[in-house]
Amino acid sequence: MMPTDWPDWRLVYYYFRQWAKQGLVQQIHDQLVTKVRLQAGREASPSLGLIDSQSVKTMSVTTLKGYDGNKKLTGRKRFIVVDVLGLVLALRLSSANVGERAGALLVFTALGQRFTRLKTILADQGFDGVDFLASIKATYQLTVEVVCGVLGVKGFQVVPKPHRQTGWIVQRMFGWWAFHRRLAKDYEVKESHAEAVIYWTMIRLMSRKIRGTQS
Repeated sequence: MMPTDWPDWRLVYYYFRQWAKQGLVQQIHDQLVTKVRLQAGREASPSLGLIDSQSVKTMSVTTLKGYDGNKKLTGRKRFIVVDVLGLVLALRLSSANVGERAGALLVFTALGQRFTRLKTILADQGFDGVDFLASIKATYQLTVEVVCGVLGVKGFQVVPKPHRQTGWIVQRMFGWWAFHRRLAKDYEVKESHAEAVIYWTMIRLMSRKIRGTQS
């Protein structure tokens, strides 16, 4: 039922693989991140980032996968760092059994020194730990501020601004992804292809934002 004027799917998939392998998809994505930030009246490089993770189910053919005991699912975990607009600054995938701290090391390595103004990262309590935070500061020159609720108190808690941004900005991002069928579950055998699908989704969202249309 695909339109007859579209190219053969094998040709499309060939370029998808080649562009993902060459890093071209991420380069397009990163250029659009800068364009959207400038269009929004912000600096090209953010000064504040937010880190979080999302566990998703995978297909049986997927090579990299594990069991997430908290989410009670077998699959992969997506670690992302976003800016205050919800734009992806860095992305890395792992098996779902990888902990938050180990995943943070992966995504901070991917982040590198690409954003010169980025100095502070907000995180939830899963990324806590005195030694861990000190090592992040020494290795990546990033200060991770952990948003903590009051221990022993259940239910809703008021978190001071801007720390309350940590939850809703990243969760909004995951919500955007939920509208894209290809991201509802991880269908890719290779994690590099799974990352490329996420970048393509963000390219679509940012392109529509630049044109002034709804996401």
